[in-house]
Amino acid sequence: MTSTVPAPVTRTAEGSALQAVLLDMDGTLVDTEGFWWDVEVEVFAGLGHALDDSWRHVVVGGPMTRSAGFLIEATGADITLAELSVLLNQGFEDHIGRHLPLMPGAARLLAELAEYEIPTALVSASHRRIIDRVLTTLGPQNFALTVAGDEVARTKPHPDPYLFAAAGLGADPARCAVVEDTATGIAAAEAAGCHVVAVPSVAPIAPAARRTVVTSLEEVDLAFLRGLMTEMR
Repeated sequence: MTSTVPAPVTRTAEGSALQAVLLDMDGTLVDTEGFWWDVEVEVFAGLGHALDDSWRHVVVGGPMTRSAGFLIEATGADITLAELSVLLNQGFEDHIGRHLPLMPGAARLLAELAEYEIPTALVSASHRRIIDRVLTTLGPQNFALTVAGDEVARTKPHPDPYLFAAAGLGADPARCAVVEDTATGIAAAEAAGCHVVAVPSVAPIAPAARRTVVTSLEEVDLAFLRGLMTEMR
């Protein structure tokens, strides 16, 4: 499967200013943020280096180039960024091949958005090979568009992935609700001008203008997302 921008979707949610919903993947829809750290620990152990647990908050939620580059510099490991990226992706695929838990409320939210034909995109910093594996569990039919971190010139925390997704769905970024779990993803969505629903997975996130914090996706449904846009007006 490849990421493509389909013909712009022009329909909007009836009776609502909400035009599209853009969803992060790791830590938001699937409980995999811990998987990435486990893989990083395993890979660097094989290279003869132990990772400091305090680094976990530095690498979580960011693009692989940033996370891998930080770990190479911090450990002094004799490996290139490209070589490390291959090892991390392979290790992660092995993990999700054994077990891929959904976050509470994820399946229900995706089903509701699909039922009401709300234009929905999956926007992740993970690479395409990982997204396509995860989509077999999430259901590719639930997304009109998917955006991978290795398919945009600048991934999160830059706004490009969310601007790309909004354009592909024919939506105004200001009328898009983004669901994210990390500060990196939230920075990208807010820089794109979207309203963010934060569901913190690792580190606490404070409420802010155009940012609503919830404890679980079980608190999020279509009425909730439409209500965010109504409040903005």
